[in-house]
Amino acid sequence: MVNDPNWRLPEVPAFDLESLDFTPGGPLPTTARADGGNRSPALHWSGAPEGTKSFALTAYDPDAPTGSGFWHWAVYNIPGDVTELPAGVSTDDLPAGAVTLSNEMGGEEFTGAAPPPGDGQHRYFFTVSALDIGELDIPAGATPAVLGFMLRANIIGRAQLIGLAETPA
Repeated sequence: MVNDPNWRLPEVPAFDLESLDFTPGGPLPTTARADGGNRSPALHWSGAPEGTKSFALTAYDPDAPTGSGFWHWAVYNIPGDVTELPAGVSTDDLPAGAVTLSNEMGGEEFTGAAPPPGDGQHRYFFTVSALDIGELDIPAGATPAVLGFMLRANIIGRAQLIGLAETPA
């Protein structure tokens, strides 16, 4: 059975998430790989539900051979009037008020795709969650998994885009 990272998430209306850097279900750009620059892809979302006051963004690989997947990026408190992030956006260049959590490598930034050689194709879920509050109150040092738990009470919509990456043996 393929790991479905959405199976326990609340059912909420979908909205649109797209990237100029890759197509849905297509390969991530080389620049979004750890061996190609660790640059986040450009992301644009539209159609968020009425009442959206902020967004949370995560990038997650459920196929990582860790038993718990691999969080590549987690940003929350993105203002509700923001609808895009440019490619390679740094933590310092995020919209005012946005907060980045540490990823699995301990950095507060996007970490590119790096599936182990010969491990097969990995899926990278870029998810933008629309929230009905302006700010989440998340403790310092929290993980992306805590973010996922904390947004449950306030999520009113979700947009998702999946990219793929593989490293030959």
